[in-house]
Amino acid sequence: MNNSPEELVPVPAVEPGTAGPPCGYARLRAEQPVVKAQLPNGETGWLISRYEDARAAFADPRLVRPLLSAWPPREGPDAPPPCLPTFLEMTGAHHERVRRTVLPLFGRRRLEFMAPRIRAMAGELLDVMVESAQDGTADLIAAYAEPLPLRVLCETTGLPHEDREIYLPHTLTLLGAAGLSMEEVLAALYALQDYAEELISRKEKEGEGEDYIHLLLAESRRPGSELVRDDVVSFVVTMLMAGYKTNIQHTGNALFTLLTHPGQLRELRDAPQRMATAVEELLRYVPLMNAINILVAQEDFTLHGQHIRAGDAVIPVPASANRDPAAFTDPDRLDLARTPNAHIAFGHGPHACTGGHLTRLQLATAIEVLLERLPDIELAVPADSVTWDETTPLRAPARLPVRW
Repeated sequence: MNNSPEELVPVPAVEPGTAGPPCGYARLRAEQPVVKAQLPNGETGWLISRYEDARAAFADPRLVRPLLSAWPPREGPDAPPPCLPTFLEMTGAHHERVRRTVLPLFGRRRLEFMAPRIRAMAGELLDVMVESAQDGTADLIAAYAEPLPLRVLCETTGLPHEDREIYLPHTLTLLGAAGLSMEEVLAALYALQDYAEELISRKEKEGEGEDYIHLLLAESRRPGSELVRDDVVSFVVTMLMAGYKTNIQHTGNALFTLLTHPGQLRELRDAPQRMATAVEELLRYVPLMNAINILVAQEDFTLHGQHIRAGDAVIPVPASANRDPAAFTDPDRLDLARTPNAHIAFGHGPHACTGGHLTRLQLATAIEVLLERLPDIELAVPADSVTWDETTPLRAPARLPVRW
């Protein structure tokens, strides 16, 4: 069953009170694996819902991620001035040389350096939560899942925590970009870029430091370096867009998922050596993003009988691909011991998320420290009474009352 090019389906909506993925993708995987959809901002694009196709699309050189400031395309006097590309949008040789330089910062040695710091931050937040608990209960979102990712981002990147009222509103705007006007998206993007420029000027005056910004600035000044100062600006914008709200909401969703599967949570508490496997399953099972991953076709090609033309938007959906029964046995069941688990929560190919290992470390540490400090933690309210934040594409609990 194929749609005609003129017939559009809406992007499947996430059911209220869930993190997704939208149930509508099950039908699309079965009947319309490549289908033209109406996006929230009025544009159209080809939704790719099956695992094999989505994984291939992320790595397909015929599909290029456009600049946020250049999609949807505009020409003539209304065309906006270009923004610096984020790491998500860099292409070709530019992307390769920047990735080569930045990737080691997210490697094993760096994560070993960060692990005890993240553990200490998690412990401090839980100490405060326990001390301030009312009647032996607390809100795990406000006390833990929300502040921890921002503190990790600030500690690793070198973003000043005290500047959060400046950069966070723009970051939140960009997360909803697929449903906003170009003017709103560009205003937020230019504001973030201006903030990053100003912050880097401050860092340059400070001299040396151990955070990512200082390390990248030092690399950009090294004779023969493949990195330039503008790449460091792009790095700051990228980290804010990819490393903040998505991690908060995924952490909240992962904790909710564990608390609503108490048997599996107890098994993980009693066998913490299984944490790495459990984290991979949480990344597969809980969507890291329900948002729109826009790629643009550079040439005409046909997929599952649909003719995709140069210039068309193509949208692989990891949240759907990671629940594809052709790729995962019993995909709608949480199995913290699932292996192998080749999910595509972080994309695939050259643009696979650079910060994926940091996200894994952060989630694993958040769960480990929680189970060490509060081994009997449980929901303090029925699961179906939990209130949800549904203001961004990735839905998450707004509050998570717990007792221990």
